[in-house]
Amino acid sequence: MTSASLISILLIAVVVIIVLSVFFSFFPLTLWISALAAGVRISIITLVAMRLRRVTPSRIVNPLIKATKAGLGLNINQLESHYLAGGNVDRVVNALIAAQRADIPLEFTRAAAIDLAGRDVLQAVQMSVNPRVIETPVVAAVAKNGIEVKVKARVTVRANIDRLVGGAGEETIIARVGEGIVTTVGSSDSHKDVLENPDRISRTVLSKGLDAGTAFEILSIDIADVDVGKNIGAYLQTEQAEADKRIAQAKAEERRAMAVAQEQEMKARVVEMRARVVESESEVPLAMAEALRTGKIGVMDYMNLKNIEADTQMRGSLGKMGEGDQNGPQNNK
Repeated sequence: MTSASLISILLIAVVVIIVLSVFFSFFPLTLWISALAAGVRISIITLVAMRLRRVTPSRIVNPLIKATKAGLGLNINQLESHYLAGGNVDRVVNALIAAQRADIPLEFTRAAAIDLAGRDVLQAVQMSVNPRVIETPVVAAVAKNGIEVKVKARVTVRANIDRLVGGAGEETIIARVGEGIVTTVGSSDSHKDVLENPDRISRTVLSKGLDAGTAFEILSIDIADVDVGKNIGAYLQTEQAEADKRIAQAKAEERRAMAVAQEQEMKARVVEMRARVVESESEVPLAMAEALRTGKIGVMDYMNLKNIEADTQMRGSLGKMGEGDQNGPQNNK
């Protein structure tokens, strides 16, 4: 055998392999045989049409085989339409099988709607069978006597299949339980009442119907931990007293500033009056000169006036000297 014939055989083998791979990619014979062996009647043309519609046949046929074996009575059009809508066909079929085994009424249309809404329908069915425990964060509330109480609760919930579409999630449950805890503790006269009867919180919160409008059904609310916190009442009173003190200090400072301003104003008025006195005294010599020129007073009258002023100054000086002599011996004592 020549080398040319070997090359020809290899080329023919490569072409055959390529043709077979292309053929089996469009004609999934193994998947068709598996479906026939499982009792699922599906034509090879349908599988080829799935390829043309850009649908992976295994994503449809394998769940259909499981659904047929479970006796769900689904058809290929339902599964393919859900796949084209962006849903998870395998998860929906598994959820339907789990719901059938648990005797939970669940139809394909509702399961598909739940899956398309972004919720895990299989997990919801499992939660309906096996309830889930949600632990709330520590909720701080204040009783009427001003003592803070810290409460942590565990909420046992079960998924409500009928309200999964459009129902609120876990965050709403936690928020409503926290609101009920704050209301119950806040209505208590003393924190001791809460410590003595923590089940009172559970009964009060559970009676409010907190699961309305949510995707869950609350089975029980259990108080996991109750602790005493700060004396919020005393703290608030202290803060109020400090605020009142600051207000009083501010008002006192305001009054002091007004008094200082008034004092400065009076000093300014005194200086102004002294200036007026000096101004009036400066006019006296002019008036005396005018009186002398007009002859209203004589020279002797002027001299007598000067003598009176000198006598007055002398008497004032003697008076001051006498006061100094009287204060001297007292200071020596």
